[in-house]
Formats: sequence, C-alpha cells, structure tokens
Amino acid sequence: MNIKILKISVPIVAVAALAYLIFSPSRYVGYSPDQPIPFNHKIHAGDNKIDCKYCHTGVENSAHATVPPSSTCMNCHGAGNVAGNQEHVKWLKAQYDSNTPVSWVKVHDQPDFVYFNHSRHVQRGVDCSTCHGNMAEMVKVRQSKSLNMGFCVDCHRENNAPNDCSTCHR
Repeated sequence: MNIKILKISVPIVAVAALAYLIFSPSRYVGYSPDQPIPFNHKIHAGDNKIDCKYCHTGVENSAHATVPPSSTCMNCHGAGNVAGNQEHVKWLKAQYDSNTPVSWVKVHDQPDFVYFNHSRHVQRGVDCSTCHGNMAEMVKVRQSKSLNMGFCVDCHRENNAPNDCSTCHR
C-alpha cells in the first residue's frame, strides 16, 4: 500500500518542484554576479548617454546582443584619455594589449530550449529596458525582470506578437 502512494506522490512532487523552479517569477530577479571588472552602466549609458547599440553591436542584426570586445572599450579608453588612471581601466587595457578576452559573466540568460532573437525585437521597436530594466541607472548589472515564459507570453499578447510554441521553442 505504501509503495503505491510513493509511486504516485514522488513524481507529482518532482514535477511540481521542477515547474516551480522553471516558472517562478523571482528565480533570477536580482541576480547580479561579480564581473572581472566593475563595469558601470550608469556612467556609460546613463551619464555619458552611450547608446546600447554602440557596445552591443550585434543587437540589430543578430539573434544575440553580443558582449562587446575589448576593442570597443579601447575606442574611448585606449589612449588613456578617459579614466586612464583608474585600476580597472588599466587592467582592461592590459587585457586588450595581451589579446586576452575579458571573461564576462552572463546575467540575462535563457535556457537552451528557448530561442530568443534580439534583432527581431529591436527592429520592431522594443526598447532594451523592456526586458533588461533601466540599465542607464545600474551601477552593477542585475536581472530586473523575470524573463520567464509568463513574462514573454504576456508581452506577446499585449503587443499582438506571435504566440505559438514554435516562436520561442525550436
């Protein structure tokens, strides 16, 4: 008798736990890993009004926004004119000079079974802050939106965007 209950209850509890982990709206909200250097979006995107697309060059024509290469940073910091005396800028320049890429930690990530195309959203006028929050106010990058399935489906419904499974799952 007890074995029958276990055979039924264990899979139900496991499915419920998995569903909670996948669809919980607060699972990743607030995620803010330490980065190799303290890159400050508030200074760059906020105070200096550098457009997201200047650094994240692939966002308009690629599925991925792309993490900027060090050469993009060196456009301003390379000659030492901009914040050249700060330790993290010196470290970045040393990385660039030695042709060593910076190992940034991804903050906004989707599971492998989700297909998200940045260019489709940008080309349709979706502002970066819709999904990423107000980056121009972030000293340290954090995930401010859940980016779970419900978040995306709600947005697609509100904007009359395709809502069938194959839109995001391939």
